[in-house]
Amino acid sequence: MTLTASPFVLAASAEMLHRDLPFTERVQRIAERGFQVEIWDWSTKDLDALAATGATFSSMTGYLTGNLTDPDGIEALLSSARTSLEAAARIDSPRLNLHGTGLDDKGLPVRPVETVTPRMWLTAADTLRRVAELGEAAGRVFTLENLNLAVDHPGTPFARAADTLALVRAVDSPYLRMNLDLYHAQIGEGNLVELCRQALPFIGEIQVADVPGRCEPGTGEIHYPAIARALHELGYTGVIGLEGWARDDSDAALDAFRDAFTITAPVPPGDGIAARSTTATAGT
Repeated sequence: MTLTASPFVLAASAEMLHRDLPFTERVQRIAERGFQVEIWDWSTKDLDALAATGATFSSMTGYLTGNLTDPDGIEALLSSARTSLEAAARIDSPRLNLHGTGLDDKGLPVRPVETVTPRMWLTAADTLRRVAELGEAAGRVFTLENLNLAVDHPGTPFARAADTLALVRAVDSPYLRMNLDLYHAQIGEGNLVELCRQALPFIGEIQVADVPGRCEPGTGEIHYPAIARALHELGYTGVIGLEGWARDDSDAALDAFRDAFTITAPVPPGDGIAARSTTATAGT
């Protein structure tokens, strides 16, 4: 079998591309290229204008304040998750994204955590069960995204991919899935193909950017065509979102992203991954 188009649903972040344009025009530009569109903080957007673009939205931020572990933070998170579900209905976003705690406008945790205690783990899982119940009632899925601690998000609890996977697995609800961000995972853990294999039953979305620099595939050390083939062999057909900056030109970044996740060579029958090394970062 030879594929000449991507077997995945491709999306791109309007927060990070075409930044010289007004936000609604960014959304239109990405949608015109055939991509679904991701947004972050919906409260700063004209949702009616976004809906009028006709774009298909892949995901948006699923909370505005709060965290998973502190009593006041839990209630704030649940309250803003309810409000976010109302916003998601206005643009028909099927997924709403969460993090281990609230982040400020620089991506830093509002309340940094040095040590995550066993009690915090149990409380976080219980909070996420309640979040999943909200998602089920609304018919939408919350996703919990892994982050990296070394470069972008120091002090964030439950940040590693292993942490987010453990929490999503513990809740075990189709309305709470993992947003597996491979840029963050490469910085924090590596071994991306094996990580995808382990997380596959719990993945709601995959996000990508290259390392270092967080730009489009082909600008760093991750060989994303190999990741694409591995995901295809695993049977993944869901959303892959470019959550990265354009090194030079946003349209060129979208082209590189599409090329990296288009399977153009014959795919052998069976699981071809097992015969390969699971090292994730073959250099480009």
